[in-house]
Amino acid sequence: MGVKVGVAGASGYAGGELLRLLAGHPEFDLVTATAHSQAGSAISAIHPHLTGLDLVTKPTVPEAFDGVDLVFLALPHGQSAALARQLPDDTKIVDIGADFRLHDATAWERYYGGAHAGTWTYGLPELPGQRERIASSTRVANTGCYAVTTILALAPLIAAGVADPEDVVVVASSGTSGAGKSAKTHLLGSEVMGSLSTYKTGRHQHVPEIKQATGARTLSFTPVLAPMPRGILATVTARPLTGADPRDVLAEAYKDDPFVHVLPEGQWPQTASVGGSNAVHLQATIDVDSGRIIAVSASDNLGKGAAGQAVQNANIMLGLPETTGLQIYGVAP
Repeated sequence: MGVKVGVAGASGYAGGELLRLLAGHPEFDLVTATAHSQAGSAISAIHPHLTGLDLVTKPTVPEAFDGVDLVFLALPHGQSAALARQLPDDTKIVDIGADFRLHDATAWERYYGGAHAGTWTYGLPELPGQRERIASSTRVANTGCYAVTTILALAPLIAAGVADPEDVVVVASSGTSGAGKSAKTHLLGSEVMGSLSTYKTGRHQHVPEIKQATGARTLSFTPVLAPMPRGILATVTARPLTGADPRDVLAEAYKDDPFVHVLPEGQWPQTASVGGSNAVHLQATIDVDSGRIIAVSASDNLGKGAAGQAVQNANIMLGLPETTGLQIYGVAP
């Protein structure tokens, strides 16, 4: 028997991706999965691509996780805290939701509403010192999908004093799975196909998380809904403070990281290259007209942006190689 793990919120897209990864993980034994309205349904009925995964979802109650060593929470924002409080202190938890990411209660209330539940260890291993903090934690808060894609492109540039933290602009496009699985008119195929649209313009909830993790002080962030199921492409621009090559800064920062790849000169990230993986592709240059730094980052919003990163964090918490059960390379075409 391996490490016994369970998933709360298994019926959503992130929950389904977690199930897929956990089913193939050599050290994890997936023993329970829960849902809300679809409790009592077979996993293969909810996620047809997981045919052969012999589990039936249970209601999302603490008793569903009795005897489980580690629980993944893939619940809507604001719903993780109530369940987490009822689980034993020695049960390790990775929360894919936003409940425990932010330090600032005022920022939580401004962007999410309601009471701030507290702060857990931030689950982005590639930030300096975070692997050690994650390894010693029993409670880890996964990153947001836009957040991780942006943070990995921006954090080393600000930390090195190369990019001005007072002048950062991000435009990022995401596939529709980032909006969740609930039926919404604006996510219908007829509405999305052949169209790009901004949403939550000027008020996206990942802004305080990006600022917290990168040290950016002024951030303009525009999210764009793209007509594709999964993937994020973020274009980050900032005023330079030195003449340093931003690509060299990123390459040095991630030279030992298995999932973050700074591409060769002249090659630019694309979402298709990271689909189905836990990888992030980066590239950076200086705009010849404005002189601004341009850093481009691509990730799979269900991979490094959600389930893949959650498994990476769980591996670290349990002392396993962090690549265990995860794909470094994307699926193509």
